[in-house]
Amino acid sequence: MKTTIRQCAAKGFTLIELLIVVIIIAIMAAIAIPQFGNSTAEATDAALDANLNTVRSAIELYRVQHGNKFPGQIAAAKAGGDCPADQTVALEANKAATFTAQLTGYSNKLGETCKVPAKGFDYGPYLRAIPRDPVTAANDAKGADVELVDAKLADPTKVTAGWQFSTLDGRFQMNSNAKDRNDVEFHKH
Repeated sequence: MKTTIRQCAAKGFTLIELLIVVIIIAIMAAIAIPQFGNSTAEATDAALDANLNTVRSAIELYRVQHGNKFPGQIAAAKAGGDCPADQTVALEANKAATFTAQLTGYSNKLGETCKVPAKGFDYGPYLRAIPRDPVTAANDAKGADVELVDAKLADPTKVTAGWQFSTLDGRFQMNSNAKDRNDVEFHKH
């Protein structure tokens, strides 16, 4: 009977062995947890860069297809032709609504915009919607706002929300002087 008890005891773990395993797990957790702490900031920075690249590409494609004019730069009359009257958009120069309509709608060479596909409106849409900046809180309505400037963009002087776009040189940036995880202001991305 003594051999059976010793064999069972030999198969279990001692308290010291269990403590060593717990200590090793604690050390591994202490190393891994700080790595996950940066993942949110990294994801925000990556989302910002992806949004900027997407919008900048759309702006460049619009410019190439519309005679070197940037979206929002010129006024466009209500679209005529085969665009239904209730789907036309009257566009004023240097207005955020014009910028948005020209990137998210169907357009002709003159920049006239139709909300639906129609004959003669062969360009666009370039974006489904203006993306929200990923830094601004989700409940902030200004996250997808675009401020148009008919001059070269100056660096933002405060933490605000949304985007800035220059109809003069086509520069598109985040409208904030807040800093990312690398201590770089968001508008410099």
